[in-house]
Amino acid sequence: MENIRYGKRRFTPLRRAVRLPVWGDLGIRISTAVLLIFLVVMIHWWDRSGLVDNADGEVSFLDVVYFTMISITTTGFGDITPISDRARLVEAVIVTPVRFAVLFIFVGTAYNFIIKHSWEKWRMARIQEQLNDHVVVLGFGVSGSEAVEELIERGTDPECIVVMDTNPEQLALAESLGCNVIEADATRDENLEAVRIAAAQTVLVSAGRDDASILIVLTVRHLAPYVPISVVVRASDNELLARQAGADNVINPVRFTGLLLAGSARGAHIAEYMADLASVTGRVQLVERKVLPEEIGLPLTQLTTGGVGLRIYRNGKACGFWEHQAEALQAGDVVVEILPSEHDEELTE
Repeated sequence: MENIRYGKRRFTPLRRAVRLPVWGDLGIRISTAVLLIFLVVMIHWWDRSGLVDNADGEVSFLDVVYFTMISITTTGFGDITPISDRARLVEAVIVTPVRFAVLFIFVGTAYNFIIKHSWEKWRMARIQEQLNDHVVVLGFGVSGSEAVEELIERGTDPECIVVMDTNPEQLALAESLGCNVIEADATRDENLEAVRIAAAQTVLVSAGRDDASILIVLTVRHLAPYVPISVVVRASDNELLARQAGADNVINPVRFTGLLLAGSARGAHIAEYMADLASVTGRVQLVERKVLPEEIGLPLTQLTTGGVGLRIYRNGKACGFWEHQAEALQAGDVVVEILPSEHDEELTE
């Protein structure tokens, strides 16, 4: 893939989906131009009695096509000319606007496929260079794609999401969602630096294989010591390795599925409620946030947002709502609460 150099740093340009494919746009432009030219040819053929051929005096269909082309291109050799008032009116009222339309089509095509293409490459490289507070998704398999779709559902702007994968087909799916994509290996330092990993808001890792995911976590943590990292692992004995590699959150889909199954065995609605919490389309949602200034000193059960407080994190330690630490919130606490989802509020209204 082509690289663009800025100073001493080399960037692999991002891509972002366009609404209309390049060849579709080109086809529409050419078809429109051909249709307009054909329309002028038919008008000239219909009004050929108002034209005169200074060479042989006879205006054939080939002469009409020739006259149309030199008229639209403003070449004007003068060998065929309009002599009647009607023919001159047709040239002034019909052919001249068509001439401008065809000119704009070809100029627009040149702009779109030459100037705009170069501009878009430069613009995307600049966007890439200035990425900040964005979400980086490393791996766009089943888990990665579900995570991106859920983020977008929760209100994250797709233009603030960068997806890195080595599979062009998967990247095409991410691009269709409006995300920035880059085809690259997430285990390489230069590729992660290209998406400004150290300036990211969070990093989601789902490489499809535990060994690859853990290696990516190690590489990300080396380049971005303070960026939150969430990783998907499928073997329970790899969860500790992922945490040792630097992951802040380790998600095991197999274990989560087992929790849902076990919950359904204890009650018909437990699994449903857990799924409700996990999805933005559910009636409730889990929210993690910093304690608000007006909540300092209040118990966890009296949050000003109206949510149900479940847990606080203080100095890296989790404290439940039943523990004495939750009786008075302190500055710097992180609160986990349950709130009604916006989706449920819309349904209620």
